[in-house]
Amino acid sequence: MYYYEILFTNVLRLLDEQSMTKNELADKAGISISFLSDLTTGKANPSLKIMESIAEALETPLPTLLELTDLDQATLDTLAGGHAPRSLPQGFVRASAVLTDFQAYTVRQWDAENRKHLKSKKAKATRMTKMTKMTTMG
Repeated sequence: MYYYEILFTNVLRLLDEQSMTKNELADKAGISISFLSDLTTGKANPSLKIMESIAEALETPLPTLLELTDLDQATLDTLAGGHAPRSLPQGFVRASAVLTDFQAYTVRQWDAENRKHLKSKKAKATRMTKMTKMTTMG
């Protein structure tokens, strides 16, 4: 249920931001309003095809609907049954925002620097793991 909660928290937020009704979304996505209502209340599970249709109707990439969320970490942990999986190390978050061109340029520069930093940390950890294995074997 965890990812469906994130998906439909995002869907409901985007409906509000775009001043779109559930009926309009259902029409654009090619699904029935009753099925959409069941999805947004957790009574039905969407197929990948339906999730793609909803994302397309909202003009939003599907990965964004599944990963980015306004829910805080404690809520995500609760929904995941204890501890929500994290795709980033502690201290890093993904964020979605509406920005000016200049702000977006600045954020892209920060993103590139952070990705380089994370890649370097990952490579260092991999080397350390290999060295540890070699010393325990030899």
